[in-house]
Amino acid sequence: MKLIIKDLTKTYKNGVKAIDSVNLEIGTGMFGLLGPNGAGKSSLMRTIATLQSPDSGSISFGDIDVLKDKMSLRKVLGYLPQSFGVYPKMSAEALLDYFATLKGVKSKSDRQALVKEVLEITNLYDVRKKNVAGYSGGMKQRFGIAQLLLNNPKLIIVDEPTAGLDPAERHRFLNVLREVGTNSTVIFSTHIVDDVKELCNEMAILDGGRILKHTTPMEATAEIKGQIWTKIIEREELEGMEASYNILSSNYNQDNTLNIRVHAAERPAADFKEATPQLDDVYFIALKQDEPVLA
Repeated sequence: MKLIIKDLTKTYKNGVKAIDSVNLEIGTGMFGLLGPNGAGKSSLMRTIATLQSPDSGSISFGDIDVLKDKMSLRKVLGYLPQSFGVYPKMSAEALLDYFATLKGVKSKSDRQALVKEVLEITNLYDVRKKNVAGYSGGMKQRFGIAQLLLNNPKLIIVDEPTAGLDPAERHRFLNVLREVGTNSTVIFSTHIVDDVKELCNEMAILDGGRILKHTTPMEATAEIKGQIWTKIIEREELEGMEASYNILSSNYNQDNTLNIRVHAAERPAADFKEATPQLDDVYFIALKQDEPVLA
């Protein structure tokens, strides 16, 4: 089933254009929506999830006209927002049983089997008797995935799910998402480039409510082969270098020098070395090309 978004636009009452003529086609698998904070990612996620209406445009998922038939989409939707409230002092097992009841699973034995399955998928089965309120951040995020899997969703939307997780929790969470993303359409919104690099077979870069690039991680890095250059400089040289070259990023070395990465069609100077393109480079190039030119 394909999610097709056409000419989607949303302007808030304060004049902020959060979604600006967005067109996207997203198929089965993991789709990464990458952009800085304030890019419009959450606004787009909320609109697809039928939590707010756009000013114009259309959204379809398979044969569902999402804007005209919100209930049909909600039946096949799993949505994990950035923050999803405070949990009561109930065990994961009891809370999932309650959610399954709300989703219409009447048979107790069916609910037990379903709850066991989603707890195992999300690696929470061993802590199923613990109160969710006492879970770590990563465990709460995995519980969020467990509850959205209860209705076997065909479309899954997760909004900035790894923000604030430590590296081990992030790794566990991404593994869970990788597993659930094989049979569903999963839209994964993030400002962390590594999340997309590790997880997604397709991606779009969003900023200012607009899609700047729609590609795959592999194609995106292949496009800029032979255009990324590095050089080690002293800290005090950075300002002059920024005036002369299109610097994408600069990182400190242990000796307090800087390693700069520059985007240029040809070697900028004899002392620059060619570097292997990374997805971070693609991201920074897209954002830089979108910056307004100052008069």
